[in-house]
Amino acid sequence: MIHAPAYTAPFWSRAPVVLTIHDVSYALHPEWYPYRKDWMRRAFYRQSARAASRIVTVSNFSAREISTAYHVPLERITVAPLGVDAGFSPRRGDSPCELPVGVTEPYVLHVGDLHERRNLGVALEAVIEARRHSRASSTLSLVLAGIDRGVTDGLRAIAGNAGVPDAVVHLGTVSEERLRTLYRCAAALVYPSLYEGFGLPVIEAMASGTPVIGSRAASIPEVLGNAGVLLDPLDVRGWTEAIVKVINDEQCRGRMREAGLARAGEFTWERTARITLEVYRRA
Repeated sequence: MIHAPAYTAPFWSRAPVVLTIHDVSYALHPEWYPYRKDWMRRAFYRQSARAASRIVTVSNFSAREISTAYHVPLERITVAPLGVDAGFSPRRGDSPCELPVGVTEPYVLHVGDLHERRNLGVALEAVIEARRHSRASSTLSLVLAGIDRGVTDGLRAIAGNAGVPDAVVHLGTVSEERLRTLYRCAAALVYPSLYEGFGLPVIEAMASGTPVIGSRAASIPEVLGNAGVLLDPLDVRGWTEAIVKVINDEQCRGRMREAGLARAGEFTWERTARITLEVYRRA
């Protein structure tokens, strides 16, 4: 048997092929990927999916999207949700945070490559509004940990035009140790994405004891459940109010912390492996 773990697989094989697809944003939203040869990638992904004996994906949302995009029966698709590493754990008491240069508390965090579909302009506008209307949030910033895919200059322009250039901090790629610190010390993870196959930062933040504010879109409600705040991804006022509440309301933070830790405990790599092994047996 062959397991192709990332979208592409042999079109012809004597052995059965299991293919992992995390999402089909390339197929359903090509406007987010305006690269010269991206049509070739989309065609290769489509043929790989149709040729595979079995497909593994990470959420029920993605399973439905794959079936729609590639005309693959749902019976050939198995959902194996991702897990969270034990290294993501809550901050201990009032232990100090060794934060990167340019990052100060309080801040809200976004983790992941900075794509157009991540909808980060809404999160930044909410941070700017929170700074204006809440004394506790007057120095709040949006910290971005991930590779820029063409949106950072636009975000900096938004902050600069608002007179608060320090409201956005782009760190680029960070080490695993630093990432864990950023999660633990953040006031919240903000995840306003318009499209996600799963949203691994959501469970990493919950496992770190960090409140999560996410968009009511794609797979995010499926992953976050009732453990965080879900909002219309375009509702700047709603995002502002949620951020201010998390920063100012200690009881709210405590409830979200406990709910998040319980929810994150449901996502284990052991479960992922067990489901994947069963797919191998079927193939």
